[in-house]
Amino acid sequence: MVVVDPRVVSPTRSSLDELVGCRVTDVRRRGKLLLIDTSAAAAAETRGPVLGLRFGMTGSLVVDGEPAIERLRYSSPASAERAVRLRIAFDKGGELAVHDPRRFGRAQLEPDESVLGPEARGIGVTQFRSVLAVRRSPGPPLKARLLDQSRLAGLGNLLVDEILWRTGLSPLRPCDALSDDEVRRLARGVRGTVEALIGRGGSHTGDLMEERRRDGRCPRDGAVLARTEVGGRTSFWCPVHQQ
Repeated sequence: MVVVDPRVVSPTRSSLDELVGCRVTDVRRRGKLLLIDTSAAAAAETRGPVLGLRFGMTGSLVVDGEPAIERLRYSSPASAERAVRLRIAFDKGGELAVHDPRRFGRAQLEPDESVLGPEARGIGVTQFRSVLAVRRSPGPPLKARLLDQSRLAGLGNLLVDEILWRTGLSPLRPCDALSDDEVRRLARGVRGTVEALIGRGGSHTGDLMEERRRDGRCPRDGAVLARTEVGGRTSFWCPVHQQ
């Protein structure tokens, strides 16, 4: 294994050397985190370290020279070789490489999965009410709560804008100010939007995507979209039908 760019290892003082000689036993996902389970080098039945990979906006996997996805909308045109941050070679041949032109991704041993909230893809209404619950009113803006991975795992900036646009809810609404009907509508919208965009090929395929720009217009009613920073992220939303 070769760490081409130590800056992608989190924390930066850490090492991935414990993976040397281990065997991959499973690959799974929690929210935005790809997890590679291993068994120890000395005994196949003994648990080895877990490698967690976060891809950010521009990271992707390449297996034996074949990219897992065709392209990323926000990735730079850096050459494939220059974009390699991590290489994992296998004893019987083959290689897994992490490409990340803008270095937004991270690699980490034994990431703490307990800090992640329930999976957005399969969340039910009752569980969703707990996601939105607050100790003190008013709660944080709705978009900020949906982006909080400790409350709900798996939603990023583009997905949340698409979900709120589809469900007609403002990203600025306090998360505890929704009616029961709105909570149900939002829970259905989260599940439905995630499934729809997975089927299309990713969060950049939403109906709102092409209008995420200055002077962009709502695909539903033609209104000029508002551009606001919410939860530290640039947000586009329709001030007419999102209330």
